[in-house]
Amino acid sequence: MKKTTLAVTQAALIAALYVVLTLLANALGLANYAIQLRFSEALTVLPFFLPAAVPGLFAGCILSNLLTGCLPLDVVFGSLATLLGALGTLFLGRSYRAATDSRTSRAPLWWAAPIPPIVANTLIVPFVLAYVYRFDGSIPYFMLTVGIGEILSCGVLGLLLFKLLERYRKYIFF
Repeated sequence: MKKTTLAVTQAALIAALYVVLTLLANALGLANYAIQLRFSEALTVLPFFLPAAVPGLFAGCILSNLLTGCLPLDVVFGSLATLLGALGTLFLGRSYRAATDSRTSRAPLWWAAPIPPIVANTLIVPFVLAYVYRFDGSIPYFMLTVGIGEILSCGVLGLLLFKLLERYRKYIFF
């Protein structure tokens, strides 16, 4: 299988998984509003291992936001937040591999993988909630609520997924 075909297939699979997990969270009332706990955000650790995860997460977020009835500006800015977080995690993964391969500098900490998506969503999504949806509350309040949801979904669930993937990485990522 050609490398580009494999990358497109991986991205499509990640996008589909992101959509399914978001729809599940949405059915449980957890995917939208001021407090968000999207199970799909755990997948934001994938770019640490796999560059194809970046477009997969971005496409999955766009589709999820469209399917859950988000307003157009939320689709744009929410998806951009996921894209920025995924790019940050990709950068951390590449830095980690370069540092561990060269052994000339300290390797970045592996547990930092969920930090870029947590930060990107905590900084961007509150403005969407305040100015697009006009929810009652302040930007700092929304930063707190979104931040807590991101810490739970990206940090806790994402790191659990990370450790599972790390154990089986030589069988999964080729």
